[in-house]
Amino acid sequence: MAIDPKHELVGLLRRALGSVAPDAADEPIHLERPREAAHGDFASNLAMRLARRLGKNPRELAARLLAELPLSPHVRKVEVAGAGFINFTLDDSLRREVARQILVAGRDYGRSQAGGGQKLLLEFVSANPTGPLHVGHGRGAAYGASLANLLAFAGWDVTREYYVNDAGRQMDILAVSAWLRYLALCGKTLAFPPNAYQGDYVRRMAEQLRGARGERYLRPAAAVLAEVPALPDAARNDAEAKALRERHLDVLIANARKLLGADWQVIHQHVLAEQLADGRSDLEEFGVAFDVWFSEKALFDMGLVRRSVERLEEAGHVYLQDGAKWFRSTTFGDEKDRVVQRENGIYTYFASDIAYHANKFERGFARLINIWGADHHGYIPRVKGALKALGLDAERLDIALVQFAVLYRGGQKAAMSTRSGEFVTLRALREEVGGDACRFFYVLQKADQHLDFDLDLAQSQTSKNPVYYIQYAHARIASVLREWGGDVAELAGADLSPLEDPREMALCARLAAFADVIETAAAEYAPHQVAFYVKDLAADFHAFYHHLRILSRPDAPLAPELQLARLALVAAVRQVIYNGMVLLGVSCPESM
Repeated sequence: MAIDPKHELVGLLRRALGSVAPDAADEPIHLERPREAAHGDFASNLAMRLARRLGKNPRELAARLLAELPLSPHVRKVEVAGAGFINFTLDDSLRREVARQILVAGRDYGRSQAGGGQKLLLEFVSANPTGPLHVGHGRGAAYGASLANLLAFAGWDVTREYYVNDAGRQMDILAVSAWLRYLALCGKTLAFPPNAYQGDYVRRMAEQLRGARGERYLRPAAAVLAEVPALPDAARNDAEAKALRERHLDVLIANARKLLGADWQVIHQHVLAEQLADGRSDLEEFGVAFDVWFSEKALFDMGLVRRSVERLEEAGHVYLQDGAKWFRSTTFGDEKDRVVQRENGIYTYFASDIAYHANKFERGFARLINIWGADHHGYIPRVKGALKALGLDAERLDIALVQFAVLYRGGQKAAMSTRSGEFVTLRALREEVGGDACRFFYVLQKADQHLDFDLDLAQSQTSKNPVYYIQYAHARIASVLREWGGDVAELAGADLSPLEDPREMALCARLAAFADVIETAAAEYAPHQVAFYVKDLAADFHAFYHHLRILSRPDAPLAPELQLARLALVAAVRQVIYNGMVLLGVSCPESM
């Protein structure tokens, strides 16, 4: 039966605690892996925690605990370090056994039940379906997909959700943009608003409309422009000019609704369907899939937005001012109160967002995670405040923020050409550097930190490229196992005692840390920790490979037992590299 080192050490510390401080026997015992190998395999801060409780010196308490610690054949050394840490160094026999545990568990190695099977809803990307996904969306997609994989691996029942903003003004602007391009195709060229949606994708949708329905949607230019205010000079960027441009669009939309009647919804649905399909296929090609595509429009159709605002009113959290309804957001820590229903009766985006989050709670999730762009930071207190006002537990909602990504080529900011407006599309980035590099580079930094994406490095086939470096380690091990030609499954029964070299022990120690990395990374919503771990594991393997032979050769024979032990060790490394990279959505080729 495999021995769990952490369980073993906690048991030893618990018995020592019972002798040293029986009245504090309920004190939690935590173990962590030291950053430096010289500090052992595990460290406990029990003495420091106990010192605060008992008012005694932590180093003295650590020494007393160490003196009462039962002997164990699995522990080679125990010592007091620093302010009162107790450091444990495991016996090599226990270190080696991790290779066998990995080979037996296979793709399940590192999996935990920390989440207890609880239902968790992870909402990410949720970009307005008004154009192609860009590189900023790509980072949120890579982070969200990796986090979902990580949380599921850590025992949560994860639902991946995309919130489709298919109601409101932005979709109206996209529809009117496509209609104006359609009118131009029909010979009615009108001034195209600078704040309408640009790009060839809008023209393509206009071409689809004309190809399918001919000139059915053609209307007189004079009617289209009726009462539409003139656009200000393009050089003007003051508040009045911006308001005029917005008013220009709003009147165009109103005229389109009136002139097209039921056909307005046909155009509206066409552009929505086209952009949703494009976004879905782009994400699927990127290895990002969703369980639920939740419609904002459905919230209105089911009356959930109206009901949420009414509930806030009944609870006394809404007041009337200048004909509009305002939520008392400042009561809950926001910088100012927020409008939930305008004077014209139209609900704001914030109102639908309140209804959406209330609906998440109604669906019975134990935990909710939203992944938002860093520019949405100020939105957090108002959403959480609305949940509190509705009597819901806002602490069950976590917001993870994702910073922007800046592309670099040759040390300079990259100006990648694109046919889709003023931004670089995710599809264009994937075509240039490949999906694996995109997925890995996007999660290599902590999500809330700025990311400089080096295009040259992502495409290089050198050890400086972490993706190539890790994949090459996996492929190199696969090549060794092919050359050996034996049954990898039988390596789980190999005698591991011949493993004695410090590099072998370093690999064992690194492998043993994987489960802890998974648990910590899941708890901290930090898939970058997995990326760094796999990179470090690949580095340990390459160092091992360059200094120690794995296969016996006529001119340099190895003892059969040592060869099998080393084959078992590298097969375990290959498995853990695979397990880690799968969580990050990156492939592991068998040859390169």
